[in-house]
Amino acid sequence: MSTGTTIQPPYDVVILGASGFTGKHVLREALRHLLFLFLFLPLFASQIHRHRRPQPTKLLHALSWASHPNTNTPPPQIPIIPITITDRASLVTLCSNSRIILNCIGPFRLSGSAVVSACVETGCDYLDICGEPEFMERTEVEWDERAREKGSLVVSACGFDSVPAEMGWLWNARQWKGEERVSGMEAYVVLESEGKGIVGNIATFESAVLGVANVEELVELMKSRGKRARPVILGAPPPKGPTIEHQKELGLWAVKLPSADASVVRRTQMCLAENPGGLPGVNETPDQIAKREEFWSTVKPAYFGVKLGSKSYFVILKFIIIGIFIGLLGRSSIGRWLLLSFPSFFSLGMFRKTGPTEDEVNSASFKMYFVGRGFTWKGQT
Repeated sequence: MSTGTTIQPPYDVVILGASGFTGKHVLREALRHLLFLFLFLPLFASQIHRHRRPQPTKLLHALSWASHPNTNTPPPQIPIIPITITDRASLVTLCSNSRIILNCIGPFRLSGSAVVSACVETGCDYLDICGEPEFMERTEVEWDERAREKGSLVVSACGFDSVPAEMGWLWNARQWKGEERVSGMEAYVVLESEGKGIVGNIATFESAVLGVANVEELVELMKSRGKRARPVILGAPPPKGPTIEHQKELGLWAVKLPSADASVVRRTQMCLAENPGGLPGVNETPDQIAKREEFWSTVKPAYFGVKLGSKSYFVILKFIIIGIFIGLLGRSSIGRWLLLSFPSFFSLGMFRKTGPTEDEVNSASFKMYFVGRGFTWKGQT
């Protein structure tokens, strides 16, 4: 794409990375639910590797699959414009001609910053499916002030399982009425499959490995931000408990899941501590302001954690072994090379370079349970 080309009219939605595993599923849902955007929904191929060029043919296959997954019907006539993330000029041109960029390219710490910066500088809104705490924290530190100046909305973690985690926390927190006070909440994620094994996308495994490699950077980044307003949570933090929990109420064995979900919920709670009435919208009416403030006044902060659950004790042991592999090997370059070169071996078959098959995707599902604990204001447990 020529860097001097002006795309007219501006595009409403751009799915960046539509040829990837997650991107093609996002594309399928967009075609299914956003038909009114059909003529304005471009697809952009992008590669995070500097030495590779975009692959329009791969995008055509993704478009054909997304529109007619079980047939050989030709793909619909939607514009396809190849672009590379490292081409700053063309990326800025893309963002300046788009209302919102939906970024599906992970790991985000490798390529996300370039997209965020182009969106912010052009005033384009940005949305991603990131689950990487370090990237989200760094993005806020580096771009929050500039995004406010340019009127660019930057939103991360809009995917599994951060959205269900935050929605579940909101729902549970609002169930505590009158003198009832919630102090702690646990979310239990249960992965299920109808006769097929659970297989994850390789980019998720890569993000987990890189997250361990950069955990110290995340700690230093959070320290450098200074003190922020913290939510006032009534009651003591929940006890640490055993490594493997037997959740008898749900009939599950569970182990702590070091995902981004707890971080996402904590960030929202800190935002509410700074803005008790919620973040103001643009050109709100007095009635809208009143409804917003009334809603957020019913949301009570709580200590929040996430655990991976299963009815099988041995499945939990499997998750622990995978975590040990990533935790030990992810701290060194040779260890990361081993993990990323042989993901199927070190994940005990849960991740592979080819990703899950269509049958494995269709047979997989998840459930999330939210267990809140608290007390009455009078002190009665």
